[in-house]
Order: sequence, then structure tokens, then C-alpha cells
Amino acid sequence: MKIAIVYATTTGNTETMAEAMKDALAGNDVYYSTADSADAATVLSSDVILLGSPAMGDEVLEDSAEAFFCKIEGSLSGKKVALFGSYDWGDGKWLEDWEDRVKSCGAVIAADALKVHLTPEDADITKCKDFAAAATK
Repeated sequence: MKIAIVYATTTGNTETMAEAMKDALAGNDVYYSTADSADAATVLSSDVILLGSPAMGDEVLEDSAEAFFCKIEGSLSGKKVALFGSYDWGDGKWLEDWEDRVKSCGAVIAADALKVHLTPEDADITKCKDFAAAATK
């Protein structure tokens, strides 16, 4: 199975989540990249796409995650996509809004969005690994 994990990070928290997912998916063909350097064609050729972004400002995507998503959103119809990210304040609205955008593109939500408050602790790392496994079933 070909899986893409593309994320943005500002403090390293979302990167820690992405790394846990990559570890959980060892043995698969995993493309792993930050949003600012991800190859859209490679991501879109994947069987499952995991996208991550921290919450920024008034609960919006980090700039590079937004820019990358804008590149691929017109090609997500029928693709399996799952979203994840970290936050400090708010209640997860940025992930809900992003998931609505993914659905409106015609993508299939592969797993419920995963959010982690601040630095991922051991229990959060386990949730990240479980999320990756669920999204790729």
C-alpha cells in the first residue's frame, strides 16, 4: 500500500505526530514530507493521504499546509484522506473546517481527524499510531 504523510509544523508537535505515524506504517511504501516541499503528484498517486497541520491564529491551517492543500484539493475526489494536527488554544475548529473542505472535494474520510493538545505525550503517540493503522485499513 502506498501512503503519503504530509505535514506542517511550527513547534515540532505535529512533526512528532507524523513521525509516530510513519513508524506505525513501517513495511508500507510511505512517502513522508513537509508541506512546503511535498510533491503533489506523488501524494495524489498514494492509496491513502494523511495530512497534518497545527492550528494557527484563529484556528486556521499553517500557511504551507494551506498552500499545499490548495494545490491538491481539486484532485482529491475518491481519494482516502485523514487529517491530524496539534493545537494550543481553541477546540479543534481548524480540523473540522479542514475535514469539511476535504469532503466537499469528494474525498473519502479514512479516519476521524486526530488532534493533540500541545506536545504529544506517550498516550498521544499511541493514538497517532492507532490513527495511522485505522486510516490505512
